Amino acid sequence: MKLPRMSARTFTQYMPILTWGRAYTREQVTSDMVAAVIVTIMLIPQSLAYALLAGLPAEMGLYASILPLFAYALFGTSRALAVGPVAVVSLMTAAAIGNLGLTDPVQIALAAGTLAFISGVFLLAMGVLRLGFVANFLSHPVIAGFITASGILIATSQLKHILGVQASGHNLIDTVGALLSNIGQTNVITLVIGVTITAFLFWVRKGLKPLLISKGLAPRLADIMAKAGPVAAVAATILVTWAFSLNEHGVKIVGEVPMGLPPITLPSLNGTLWGQLLLPAILISIIGFVESVSVGQTLAAKRRQRIVPDQELIGLGASNIGSALTGGYPVTGGFARSVVNFDAGAETPAAGAFTAVGIGLAALLLTPLLYFLPIATLAATIIVAVLSLVDLSILSKAWGYSRMDFAAVAATIFLTLVMGVEVGVSAGVLISIGLHLYQTSRPHVAEVGLVPDTQHFRNILRHNVETRPHLVTLRVDESLYFANARFLEDYVLNRVTCDEPIKHVVLHCAAVNEVDMSALHTLEELNRRLSDMGILLHLSEVKGPVMDRLKRSHLLQDLSGQVFLSQYQAWQALSPAPGDDGPSAEANAA
Repeated sequence: MKLPRMSARTFTQYMPILTWGRAYTREQVTSDMVAAVIVTIMLIPQSLAYALLAGLPAEMGLYASILPLFAYALFGTSRALAVGPVAVVSLMTAAAIGNLGLTDPVQIALAAGTLAFISGVFLLAMGVLRLGFVANFLSHPVIAGFITASGILIATSQLKHILGVQASGHNLIDTVGALLSNIGQTNVITLVIGVTITAFLFWVRKGLKPLLISKGLAPRLADIMAKAGPVAAVAATILVTWAFSLNEHGVKIVGEVPMGLPPITLPSLNGTLWGQLLLPAILISIIGFVESVSVGQTLAAKRRQRIVPDQELIGLGASNIGSALTGGYPVTGGFARSVVNFDAGAETPAAGAFTAVGIGLAALLLTPLLYFLPIATLAATIIVAVLSLVDLSILSKAWGYSRMDFAAVAATIFLTLVMGVEVGVSAGVLISIGLHLYQTSRPHVAEVGLVPDTQHFRNILRHNVETRPHLVTLRVDESLYFANARFLEDYVLNRVTCDEPIKHVVLHCAAVNEVDMSALHTLEELNRRLSDMGILLHLSEVKGPVMDRLKRSHLLQDLSGQVFLSQYQAWQALSPAPGDDGPSAEANAA
């Protein structure tokens, strides 16, 4: 693919900050800083928790929330998207690194950084080559099913920390089995902390803000305090654990977290490791991109703004490379924090940069205070965050709307739960493509007739229409290509093999956007076979681009019938009874 030429205009497109930065006002600075304070409060415990979910040291969550935000502020196009560690990508990171069989923490951290780097390079390449459309291969049912199954997997995987037991597994069956086999080892104190904090966070999410407003607190301040609920849970459990030395009673804690800004790190150059991480990196990139763009487009539409998907690829690519170079792991735009960022009044991507400053200060000043933080508190934070992703109603919705979509959703959920995240999403994509090919290989073909006193044609099985015994008009509701061309041929031949005095067959092509060479060959063969039966083949309402292609073939010269500009014109021309001289009007090419 040809790379775009670099000019002043394209340089500005690759650096959106040069556009919005010129008009950055003092009011916007204030709005962005307020939003950054709220998101920072939310992001500190989330970053720690998601690093735990990814099987990485807690500080890597903080590291992944600093430079990536600066990178996105430079290259991203969404005014409200908040980039950083997210639940689904953290789970996929854990699965990818778990498959490597590493035990050395240094090697695990290096693999996570390398995964982020590969993902960043892949996203950048897609952005430069304008390949954002690749994400379209992930249909909404597959994404919905994958996120729902991932939410269940994530929540289940964190129960071991709530119970204080050892349990592992890359799928639901293994994880539940490990939990049940070790449930007798449950640490009661850890269980009390985990259950209490989980219940508290659920209540904070739904009930704290209305309660504070009812007590006379300003809505904005009430919202900030509600968002600070996880921070309060962290602070309270740290204090209790320290005061009563609960770590000496079997309560697992975070332990020492290195203080300071992220270190400069380089990805591994080991070719074997790159080979092992390539597929997971591609899946993480595409899943992350789809999630990020979906959130960004939703929030942009509320302010009548727009994002540029191909530029988003570059922004996310730069963010992941930044994460890899500063001790982090793969990142993307998060739904929850982006909504919080939007609701808090973020006006530009600079809000993310301000958030990065806040996270940087936390890494510099607050990490010693995290020593006594119970792992159960972080697990509760993850569980509360991811359960909002679980939407099993998608199964009933898909069943009621489309059996094909239901099959894709159900298969994605089942395979993700049973086989793991990589198999689940890969199978979901393949199933969606397979179902699409199956569906389009059997296109809807309707025999149509004239609606009385109009020039409109409708399905003879659905409407009271006029027909002619010698004339069959078939509306083809799909582009014609190698997978469905033979189906159309069989359909037409089966229809004309009857006792009716059929003399003309018209293919109504208004819905045909493409005719590939296989379909062209089939049309030529259909024309020949109908001619041998004494039946003329006609085309109507052929679109211009399709007609241009057909003119480069022999089909139009060999066509036994004609090409009509409209279906009504074909009806008028072919209405004379059998035995007349033929069509009464000249054909016109589209």
